[in-house]
Amino acid sequence: MAHHPRKPLIKQQRCPLCESNDSRPYYRDKREYYRCPSCFLVFVLAQYHLTSAEEKAVYDQHENSATDPGYRKFLGRVFDPLSQHLCPQSNGLDFGSGPGPALSLMLEEAGHSVQIYDPFYAPDRALFKLKYEFITATEVLEHLHFPGKELDLLWSCLKQDGVLAIMTKRILDHSAFASWHYKNDPTHVCFFAIETFQWLARKWDAALKVQTNDVVMLIKNE
Repeated sequence: MAHHPRKPLIKQQRCPLCESNDSRPYYRDKREYYRCPSCFLVFVLAQYHLTSAEEKAVYDQHENSATDPGYRKFLGRVFDPLSQHLCPQSNGLDFGSGPGPALSLMLEEAGHSVQIYDPFYAPDRALFKLKYEFITATEVLEHLHFPGKELDLLWSCLKQDGVLAIMTKRILDHSAFASWHYKNDPTHVCFFAIETFQWLARKWDAALKVQTNDVVMLIKNE
């Protein structure tokens, strides 16, 4: 009986955004990163995720203040285009507000009403039963363990013509990823490319507005 050489096994992983089973190894350092060929998300394998207690210990060290002019300028990259889009006195949700909410305060100062949600610091999931004219997620998506479920939940909370405003640094290419400081944060487990947001826009039939190299807005067209 003839023996045929076995093809080498290529490890595959389920994508936490689109649930494709075709994700393949992309990069490895202290952690293993896979990339999905369907939605282009790069993600860290679950075995490298921190526990909730370990995550919170990292976040507790954040010292972003709503009164810090530099931090306000940083958040202005989301605040400015979002403010131009919103009608006066809109209602919104700041998702992943962190230990010191700042963007929500800036939006309230501009006349909008904002609820805040954070799994560690403001974990009121009843807020997801409401509908909003805008939802912000600044420096949040890279932390999500289940981005597909969590983003679909946020999208379901938006009213017609509502906007999901996102800030997260985007992947450029493999060579840039190798030296990218953003991937070295142990709480960062999902990395989006512009193609990932284009995939989301197609999935949701949304309008995609690319504002800067780390800010996009997705507008609900239903």
